[in-house]
Amino acid sequence: MEEKKRLTRSRNGMIAGVCSGIADYMDWDPTIVRVAYILISIFTIFSGVLGYLVLWIVMPKEELY
Repeated sequence: MEEKKRLTRSRNGMIAGVCSGIADYMDWDPTIVRVAYILISIFTIFSGVLGYLVLWIVMPKEELY
């Protein structure tokens, strides 16, 4: 049985690992997720910052095996 993926903050993130964790979960390039986050934050009058802070608090850290 395949192990179910969990959305976690990555340990190799630039600030808190939120964008990198999302990229790992979706199998995307972390740079693309970071650029998309910046664009979304700018075009929504920086409400992306609030979303990032919420995800930072809610998302668990990646566990080491």
